[in-house]
Amino acid sequence: IVSRDSILYMPSIISTRIICKQPGRYIGWPTIAKTPNGDLLVVFSGDRVSHTSRDGKTQMARSMDQGMTWDVPVTIHDTPLDDRDAGIIQTQNGTMLSSWFTNRGGGAWQGHWTSRSVDNGSIWEEPVRTEVTTPHGPIQLRNGRLLFVGQRPHESHDNNYDVGIQSSDDDGRSWQTLGTFPVPDNVPMLAYDECHVVECASGKLVILFRDCYGEHKIQQSQSVDGGVTWSQPHTTPIQGYPPHVIRLHNGWLLVVYGKRWLPFGEFACISKDEGQTWEVENEIQLSSAPNEDLGYPASVQLEDNSILTVYYQVDKPGEKPCLMGTHWKIN
Repeated sequence: IVSRDSILYMPSIISTRIICKQPGRYIGWPTIAKTPNGDLLVVFSGDRVSHTSRDGKTQMARSMDQGMTWDVPVTIHDTPLDDRDAGIIQTQNGTMLSSWFTNRGGGAWQGHWTSRSVDNGSIWEEPVRTEVTTPHGPIQLRNGRLLFVGQRPHESHDNNYDVGIQSSDDDGRSWQTLGTFPVPDNVPMLAYDECHVVECASGKLVILFRDCYGEHKIQQSQSVDGGVTWSQPHTTPIQGYPPHVIRLHNGWLLVVYGKRWLPFGEFACISKDEGQTWEVENEIQLSSAPNEDLGYPASVQLEDNSILTVYYQVDKPGEKPCLMGTHWKIN
């Protein structure tokens, strides 16, 4: 039992299940969201030969019973290039907004994309190009603006990209550039990789970054002006990558991430003070895995306050990764 500020909680695993397995094929990098009609949608890159292959497709699985069972996945985006790192959110207008990027290969489809669905994810509109990309996509602020922070190609930077900030005020139909995240000087760009943002109950924004170097501790910054300016980043005690962070119904922040070192698996950490501190001493293990080919977890809180976290990893040694989910709660 964990105690802080007279609040007690005890995490417990309800179930862990396979959402989708494609025998002989590779699945990776999922994100989950609710639809206006109450369904759950998971988008991911599926029907792949391997971790890197030109045949990756953005696919989607649907659950109509809060994650107990899942329909056979459908392909929602399939460009001639490798479609990767699918994100999805529901906007305040009830639109489902998907995001993804295409791996290098040239041609008109190389780049970063979003697409809208106004019918709970059944039909998807023509893709819209964005300047930035990040695995779990943009978020929506309480004022209705969509905020998208992520990697952006940038010829003037030593690593050929920076961290750009874009926004949309028309429900994802178009994107405008707000600026650039202030990555500290003299650090490699991949120390500020694969970020995700959450809006706290106070309106403050917290952004968390994957650090590809050293101890792989998550980097963090804050914004109090809607993402226009950001505080000097600092290193958190959370070890893992990449982060997906949401605000729970009680105002706490929940971040989930994978560990590609022993013990392999998916993990979670709580902040009760809008990211000022993280309870790493009470880190929650959501799953274990047989090897390091895993991760990119993302969570949604259900109506009963339980949490469903989806991720990819190998189910049995010798197989390719599949899409899995852990249903759990914080009592």
